[in-house]
Amino acid sequence: MANPGSKEGWNSRLGVILAVAGSAVGLGNFLRFPGNVAQHGGGAFMIAYVISFLIIGLPICWAEWTMGRSGGSKGFNSCPGIFNAIWRSPAAKYVGVIGVLSPVIIYMYYVNIEAWCLGYAVNFLTGNLDFANAQESSSWWGNFIGADGDGDALRSFGLGGVGLYLLAAFVLNFVLTYRGVSGGIELFCKVAVPTLVILALVVLVRVLTLGTPVPSEPAENVNNGLGFLWNPTKTFFEETDPATGQPLLHREVVDKDLITQFESQAAAEPTRYRVYQVSLWHQLADPQLWLAAAGQIFFSLSVGFGVITTYASYMRKDDDVVLSGLAATSANEFCEVALGGLITVPAAVAFIGVAGLAGVGLSTFDLGFKVLPLVFSEMPFGNFFGFLWFFLLFLAAMTSTVSMVQPGIAFIEEALKTDRKRSTALLGLITAVGSGFVLYFSKDIKALDTLDFWVGTFLIFVLATIQIIIFGWVIGVRRGFEEAHRGSAIRIPGIYVAIMKVVCPVFLLTIISLWLLTKVFGVNLTSGHSQLSGYITDLFVEPNPVAWLSVGLIGLLAVAFALIASTVRRYKDYQKQEADQ
Repeated sequence: MANPGSKEGWNSRLGVILAVAGSAVGLGNFLRFPGNVAQHGGGAFMIAYVISFLIIGLPICWAEWTMGRSGGSKGFNSCPGIFNAIWRSPAAKYVGVIGVLSPVIIYMYYVNIEAWCLGYAVNFLTGNLDFANAQESSSWWGNFIGADGDGDALRSFGLGGVGLYLLAAFVLNFVLTYRGVSGGIELFCKVAVPTLVILALVVLVRVLTLGTPVPSEPAENVNNGLGFLWNPTKTFFEETDPATGQPLLHREVVDKDLITQFESQAAAEPTRYRVYQVSLWHQLADPQLWLAAAGQIFFSLSVGFGVITTYASYMRKDDDVVLSGLAATSANEFCEVALGGLITVPAAVAFIGVAGLAGVGLSTFDLGFKVLPLVFSEMPFGNFFGFLWFFLLFLAAMTSTVSMVQPGIAFIEEALKTDRKRSTALLGLITAVGSGFVLYFSKDIKALDTLDFWVGTFLIFVLATIQIIIFGWVIGVRRGFEEAHRGSAIRIPGIYVAIMKVVCPVFLLTIISLWLLTKVFGVNLTSGHSQLSGYITDLFVEPNPVAWLSVGLIGLLAVAFALIASTVRRYKDYQKQEADQ
């Protein structure tokens, strides 16, 4: 499976599919996805999610596979080299730098979260996690990661501190990467991806057989958890103070008996109580729903990261990218929808109820490190299943982080003409500084959150948009399809000509515009009022030193990578050679 311009390559088609699937399968599947579904309308979110998958997920995925293999056949394995080879523009290599910068920066904070998962797995295995309430669970998480103050995470390198686990995860990632594409990444993913699926199935069976674990709370059961997650129409109960008109209570209700009970209260006291439904169409009219769905697709499929493009460059020019891309995305969707979507929220609702879950929070970190540890504490054989769950999350995170390292390795090898040993050492040093930065500035996870916002959200949107425009308008969809179909067992449906040329770019540009309006400038699309987001406030209104240092780290690496790319004689020679032909 090696391409002619590289000494490295995949040993098998299954290997590259599992590696790409592994890069996509991560914490987003098992934590971020269920939280997004629950926060944004359940069944309504799924409709937006499926549409986003079909018109941005698959097209960008196929474009990345095709451009990566094409660049690899020309002897390039890094995003700057690949972009330079397929786009005759002096700007090409600099745009490609985003495909190196993004995964390297994301690795710096993602490996910290990976260490959290390993730490929780070990502490469940040793019986150290037993929480009576959400406050205890939240407090343990805060102490473990050092959320109370900068530098707090460095105080303990024992079982109850994150430092030891970060060191172990960091070293393991680079040991695997040093072993190469086939001997390290492919071999690991061939073991890790099936293992994490088996572990997920074991936990899923346990969750779906929970029934009603607390007999005194019949509304708290798995069926209501599934209803909370997937119902297309949402039912809410609201209590208002008749004298002041101030809202006293607002909660979603899933259990039919509770709905009947609340409807009786509303009929008896209509000035105080109200039960109402939010229809599917009303939910689909909310731009935030589409923003969340599109963002989940990006985060879940690893499109826009530069990883798939780099991985595909190690394939031969006749290796099937259409079926391989479809298989990898399908494997990821199975893990996300059929496993992650059926484990996390239903288990939480079964033990603490819809109201309790809403009270703790539905964000990735709330669900993963505050709610679920509490659930496992109350579950029979909770230490065992808690260990399985967090070890599963650790494996899922590992398959993602090893993929994030490879684009940087490929770039250093290609640009500096160095070997695997030196490139691994150099990137290891760079990412060690970045990971240490995130570890030290742990107060309120400010550094992690800032890096994730500007790189893990914004830059991947930018790169994905540029990639689909290059595929659709620079290369041309027709020519791109000819390249994609070389050696393919199936063909991309003809409707994707229009989707990849017009629909996908327009959809992405619309999403980016809405994202900037709502997430950066804080415009409320319903009321029209605006309030600058905390990320802008941290930089310009009430300057936060950690936020500025985080943005500075991004800028410093961007400039360094761009300068390195500008000195690569091979890039210039290739452009000149193509221009002369």
